Amino acid sequence: MTHLPQRFIEDRQMRDAARAVLTDDIERLRASLNEEGIASRVSSGVGSTIADRFRTGARDVLAQAKAQVGDQKGVLAILVGAIILWFSRGPIIAWFDDHAEPENEHDNEYDDDAAPTAAAAQGDNS
Repeated sequence: MTHLPQRFIEDRQMRDAARAVLTDDIERLRASLNEEGIASRVSSGVGSTIADRFRTGARDVLAQAKAQVGDQKGVLAILVGAIILWFSRGPIIAWFDDHAEPENEHDNEYDDDAAPTAAAAQGDNS
């Protein structure tokens, strides 16, 4: 057999060490998958990722809104008030409908101003 160069021997040792680490990682992954299924692992990972992205996006929007508002706090207050009124318009309209004066259904048959005169006229005739 020929004598192998020292670099070749070192590279082979590095390859064998990397293979041992990879084999160990694969075994740990298999054991972990046996404990928790892939579906639950993916769903928990996706849920936390989406929640993290949502929080990050909300923080970015809030930071941009704070930067944009600056001296225009009155405009922002009016905008927020208008949005609140828009979303609560149903209960507000219902409240006004409940407290509105009822319409006089007998406008043609009975006139409130003419009633005392008619009663007085009947009293004079009797």
